[in-house]
Amino acid sequence: MPMTASGLRKLQDELKHLISVERPKISGEIEVARAHGDLRENAEYHAAKEKQGHIEGRINDINGWIARAEIIEVSKFKGSADIKFGAQVELLDLETDKKVAYRIVGEIEADLKKRWISVGSPVARGLIGKKVGETVTIQSPGGTKEYEVLKVTYEDAE
Repeated sequence: MPMTASGLRKLQDELKHLISVERPKISGEIEVARAHGDLRENAEYHAAKEKQGHIEGRINDINGWIARAEIIEVSKFKGSADIKFGAQVELLDLETDKKVAYRIVGEIEADLKKRWISVGSPVARGLIGKKVGETVTIQSPGGTKEYEVLKVTYEDAE
């Protein structure tokens, strides 16, 4: 599972927070709800137990991702002319003449609000190996798009 170093740090921080803050907090909520009596009809208790299940599931997921993580040192690619994992890419949409930028990251790190796309996405797959100045045709669920690669940089993002 490819991942940037900053992506791994974020997962480790979230795991630490879940274990040291959220897990003890939900245990306290369960104890308070349990003190209210009959557990069969205690909605507060059942809600707390459900929340505990979600927290434990997330902890298990994160542990699995961390165990399978393959850290890609993006800084090694600085100065590279072609697009690889970790690249910050600036493109020109040839249909609309608008610029768009993406960062190619691991699946777990992908965040469309930040314009971070998964290395497995159609856009990223179409960009990998291309160089500045090249025209790229990308097939996506929304149709075919053509872009010109304007800029490629490599920095470890936070």
